[in-house]
Amino acid sequence: MVLPMNAIPSPQGPHVACIMDGNGRWAKRRGLPRTAGHTAGEENLAAVVRIASARGVGHLTVFGFSTENWVRPKAEVRHILSLHKRLFGRIEELNANNVRINWIGRPFDEPGARTPSFVQRAIRQAIADTATNTGMVLTVAFDYGSRTELLRAAQQCASNSSSDEPISTAAVQSRLYSSEMPDVDLIIRTSGESRISNFMLWQIATAKVYFTERSWPDLDAVEFDAALALLHT
Repeated sequence: MVLPMNAIPSPQGPHVACIMDGNGRWAKRRGLPRTAGHTAGEENLAAVVRIASARGVGHLTVFGFSTENWVRPKAEVRHILSLHKRLFGRIEELNANNVRINWIGRPFDEPGARTPSFVQRAIRQAIADTATNTGMVLTVAFDYGSRTELLRAAQQCASNSSSDEPISTAAVQSRLYSSEMPDVDLIIRTSGESRISNFMLWQIATAKVYFTERSWPDLDAVEFDAALALLHT
């Protein structure tokens, strides 16, 4: 099933999306295992959530785990999965910051979905435990790929329309994983990479893009503010 956001109105403020890249390279530069970089990245995500909330960001969407990431070494994948369970378990901190959790990705009950049951439970619990918060919406893209999302939306449109009825943009929009999510205003990509990597291709059509050499664990308030400044240029 697709987990819907509740009926609380969408918060005001820009929609910022982050491609959290460079955890492994951050660790390598310090002579640490890649898993240490992912741990540092999860800790910094908690810090960025606090920063974004304080800056009046309405929606913060982060690329947690892609449909392509399953090919990584099994030990690394297990570690990343455990970190996501911990992320979704930060309920006290999320509630203290009035942050509401959302999730996008391959629906758990559809063919091809690979989200483990323990991560599914953590996602469901986090959504339920933060459902009444009225501040920033934190959306985690897990087992997510934009091409998969768009193909699914197109297939659903085709199966629900007559052969001579054109498929509209509104019809595709209504079948995205989280159709009520506003378009992205700003996308941030860390670690010196200047590509989008199959992330929210529909939602970022008019977004400004901020590339930084800093790895995700080093993204701080100064850099985040520099990215936000793009919205005023």
